[in-house]
Amino acid sequence: MLSKRHLALLAAPALMPLLMLAGCQTIESLGDHTASTLGLGDGTPQSYTASEISQGQRAIAVADEPLAARVGAGVLTSGGNAVDAVAAMFFTMSATYPVAAGLGSGGICLVRDASGQVAEFDFLTKAPRAGGAYALPGSVKGFAEMHRLYGALPWQRVVAPAEAYASTGFPVSQALAVRLAAAQNILRLDASLAGEFLDQSGAPLAAGSETKNVPLGVSLSAIRQNRSEGFYTGDMAARIVAYSASQGGGISAAELAGTTVLQGPARSRGIGSLVAYLPGSRTGAGAFSASMMDNLSRRGANPQGAASQTLAAFGVSAVPHDLGSTGFAAVDVNGGAASCAVTLNGPFGSGRTATGTGVVLGMTPSSQTGLASAFLTPVIAQVGGTVAMAGVGAGGPSGTAAAISAVLSAAGGRTFAKRGDLRGTGTAPYDTVNMISCDENSCVALSDPGAHGAGAAAEVTAAAR
Repeated sequence: MLSKRHLALLAAPALMPLLMLAGCQTIESLGDHTASTLGLGDGTPQSYTASEISQGQRAIAVADEPLAARVGAGVLTSGGNAVDAVAAMFFTMSATYPVAAGLGSGGICLVRDASGQVAEFDFLTKAPRAGGAYALPGSVKGFAEMHRLYGALPWQRVVAPAEAYASTGFPVSQALAVRLAAAQNILRLDASLAGEFLDQSGAPLAAGSETKNVPLGVSLSAIRQNRSEGFYTGDMAARIVAYSASQGGGISAAELAGTTVLQGPARSRGIGSLVAYLPGSRTGAGAFSASMMDNLSRRGANPQGAASQTLAAFGVSAVPHDLGSTGFAAVDVNGGAASCAVTLNGPFGSGRTATGTGVVLGMTPSSQTGLASAFLTPVIAQVGGTVAMAGVGAGGPSGTAAAISAVLSAAGGRTFAKRGDLRGTGTAPYDTVNMISCDENSCVALSDPGAHGAGAAAEVTAAAR
């Protein structure tokens, strides 16, 4: 169980109680997955690296999982905005990176619209009133609400790539392969996960292996057709509730259907010529990131020392090795940006898949891995009315420190133009930082130098804007 001081980090003062190998990876092919299947059209991004500058335009995406980054860029190529891109990346990772992103997860996003206003969306997992090991998920409702308010493309276009990957198959990325190897004991305890990610000898699938999750494809189809209602009510919700009850979980139909998203202005802070936006004080993530920024702002502070100092201030002496979290971001040609962090509260969450849905259920935030929510750190920074940075730290205190350190460095005049310019967390791939850095002419995607993610740029024609 969590101590009272640990719970204070999750609840925070004045809070609602909801709380491939290092180096540059190039995405060149989806194998048998054609652009038409994914709905990317003739403008499909061709080949992008994690450090490629997109000269003369600003549409770009970055994620821990390369296939998701490619989908995000494809959405931007098709005339979608940053919110469309992050929503598409989230749903894609529910298929291609379910160790850290899934329909059973929760998270936090920041959204900057073309006018420069930055809003925060909080849709963290909750513990059911009846207790149990499984969390009430918030992500599907969160991304649906963001898209309703800010999306440019039809909802179906946002969910379709994920549905195609789940239903017809996808190649295991190096990013996922590394996490599968570390989580293989979890995979063996769930028939669905074992069938999807273990080979005939019982070993985790290697990078490049093909796999699929047909039940998840059906679930994504329901979400594509019926938005979040396809997840929180009806047949899929009934299956989740029934599975939870059969395993001693406490998820109820009423609580699932009553899932809400909190929205409001993001916390802003002037730093030199930059205005930086972080999660607000109503979440543990807001409390932790604010304290981290204060500690990092002191002369001579370094990310590692600031992380230790901030953890100590909240009474946290140890953090689980893998909190099952990930972060991703996008910037569009109209000046919009979106940064998101999501978590399953542990690798593959509870490690259990609701029968017939393909949905991996998140672990309750009342568990020790519930600390994951405190380390979800989306950031957006702007200067002179334009986006300067959009990115995220996720997975642990080092990700928070690295994300905030990047913003402080940019405010101090440092230029981020290549992958090596971004300070890694030192604990990737479980704890990562991913950033998009922009100047007046272009943006560059910088994935964590110690992980296996990627950035993908989109060539957006005037007709698509």
